[in-house]
Amino acid sequence: MSTIVSPSTAAVLRTEARLFGREPASVFWILVFPTALLCLLGAIPSFREPQDALDGLRTVDVYLPTAILLSMIMASLMAMPPAIFAYRESGVLRRLATTPVGPGAVLGAQVLVHAAAVVASSLLALLVGRVAFDIALPESLAGYGLAYLLALLASFSVGAVVMALSPNARVGTAVGTIVFFPAMFTAGVYIPVQALPDPLREGLGYTPLSAAAEAMTDAMAGDFPDLRHLLVVAAWAAVLALVAVRRFRWE
Repeated sequence: MSTIVSPSTAAVLRTEARLFGREPASVFWILVFPTALLCLLGAIPSFREPQDALDGLRTVDVYLPTAILLSMIMASLMAMPPAIFAYRESGVLRRLATTPVGPGAVLGAQVLVHAAAVVASSLLALLVGRVAFDIALPESLAGYGLAYLLALLASFSVGAVVMALSPNARVGTAVGTIVFFPAMFTAGVYIPVQALPDPLREGLGYTPLSAAAEAMTDAMAGDFPDLRHLLVVAAWAAVLALVAVRRFRWE
């Protein structure tokens, strides 16, 4: 590992991983809650019946990608920003700028730790969905992997913009909360994207999380995701990441 990552950077990563493990709220909302929600919805008998409005899929089927997207939202908007705000306001990032490690190591470690938590949550949701509710695993692995990666990048880019544009933790928490609820709606948490009226579904298809939900659902059914949906998610990820990089303040 030392040939790829410096010992100091590896130490930062280990420290951030330990600190994350000491945050039971983050562990619950990222790792446990999405799968718990899937189980709660799957326990409803009507949600386990094929629906014409969902192109023959069951409600629990289309909620699996939503549960996975929910873990991304929780990590990028509710869990990671408070930690970064705390480091910035306490002067940790500024002081690290004078050391060989640099503040970027902390930011990178935060992203890696939270992304790893999201991946673990996603695997748990896929496993429980398959075992408990007979939800088919993704048939188009390449398409699903691409859609998943783009969704992860877009989700964390949304959180990065919130952190970059917010002057302090109080404002950042408020902004993150405001963004959180529309993000859940566009991801299909309240109503599955596929069950929305066609005009609304078409319009939301130009938002990153709705497009990601559509792409992941397509891949689960064995189809390679619609190129339009992939491009929408990729464009949002690229633009938001650029804004975050240009506007982020270290102190």
